[in-house]
Amino acid sequence: MTSIERDVRFLKRYAIVTTTLLAVLSVAAFTRSSRVAKFDEIDVERINIREPNGNYRMVISNRPRSIGPIYKNKPFGYEGGNRPGIIFFNDEGTENGGLTFTGSTCVADKSVTSGRACTKGTYQASTHMSFDQFNQDQVVNLDYSDNNGRKLMGFSINDRAPVDIYQMVAERDSIMKMTDTVARAAALARWAGPRNGYPLSVQRLFIGRDPSKSAVLNLADPNGKPRLRLVVDSLGAARIEFLDEAGKVTATVPSK
Repeated sequence: MTSIERDVRFLKRYAIVTTTLLAVLSVAAFTRSSRVAKFDEIDVERINIREPNGNYRMVISNRPRSIGPIYKNKPFGYEGGNRPGIIFFNDEGTENGGLTFTGSTCVADKSVTSGRACTKGTYQASTHMSFDQFNQDQVVNLDYSDNNGRKLMGFSINDRAPVDIYQMVAERDSIMKMTDTVARAAALARWAGPRNGYPLSVQRLFIGRDPSKSAVLNLADPNGKPRLRLVVDSLGAARIEFLDEAGKVTATVPSK
């Protein structure tokens, strides 16, 4: 066998081995990339869950990294940074509800102008879970709020006008640019008024425990006026109240 033949055979073996090795590495890399990673524990400030097209589906975050409102993948309304918890999104990448929660003790007196108003030694806490009307705001809510012992806990259902929230916010932002304060106030009042006969937002039902320590069921008409109220007050007395459009009690069971 000549040296040339030996060299050719060596090169053939080398080519076969190299090709096989590359194939094995490629398969291993593909297999590894498709594996599900598992962790015993993970510390993270924000998790974005997205659809294959990049749309948000859910965001879990702390306060500083929390997301602001999103409409079809576009930020609008206000900046993020103040909603620790979980925000949900629909198929189009529009915010669709969420779960937020807070709770802290005031360590120094603060005024309203400096942020949260509080007195040293007092506390404020809240939990809020909501589900939004399509392209609008929250209509189904579960809430707990506690302002240093003054508590409200309950479930509520709202009615909202069928108006696109992105359009509404754009209208409001345009009004806020008006320099004439009287005209601006009038425009804001019109903006907040009924749309096509529907109030912008009204509470139709509330069931829970109110700040007076009463267990209540409130039912309201389409304009948000309470018309029927079932109450068991803080002393355990029960009653049913019927109200007119002005909020005046017209009948009580048992009657007084």
